[in-house]
Amino acid sequence: MLQRTVANAVDVAGHAVTVVLGAHADELAPLLRHSPASIVINREWSEGIGSSIRAGMARMPSSADAVLLLLADQAAVTVEDLRRMIGVWRRQPHCIVAARYDSIVGVPAIFPRADYAALAGLRGDQGARVLLRGKSDRIVPVALASAAIDIDTPEDLLRVETGQTPRQS
Repeated sequence: MLQRTVANAVDVAGHAVTVVLGAHADELAPLLRHSPASIVINREWSEGIGSSIRAGMARMPSSADAVLLLLADQAAVTVEDLRRMIGVWRRQPHCIVAARYDSIVGVPAIFPRADYAALAGLRGDQGARVLLRGKSDRIVPVALASAAIDIDTPEDLLRVETGQTPRQS
């Protein structure tokens, strides 16, 4: 699942991909040894997703115009989905482009440079969704049903791989 998500990110962003690993970094890092993605180990992973976002933001090159946040457990998100989001962002580069699924606006999401400080300031188990709630006037939602598929168990992954309808997050 991690390899699939990283491969999709690399397909659209090349060497500009950074993967943040936490609790099981020692087990997962070897799976990415042939990937051009950079790996960041988040030693503060127990704090929550905010610490992972901060760890990734700390590695952002100053020349980057935007950051695409993508979760490894959203394995049904395709390269085409990501390309569509990037295309929308290129037409509106000062906006946040975020996936819309069910009644949720969330990740994957593309945040422009203006939002870097807010992302780098996330704490605890507060992910990017908390920022999205506060910036609704700047969000361009992109319908992305695949983002609703949340892989939490081996059974969930098997459902996706065999084309069955997975459970929704």
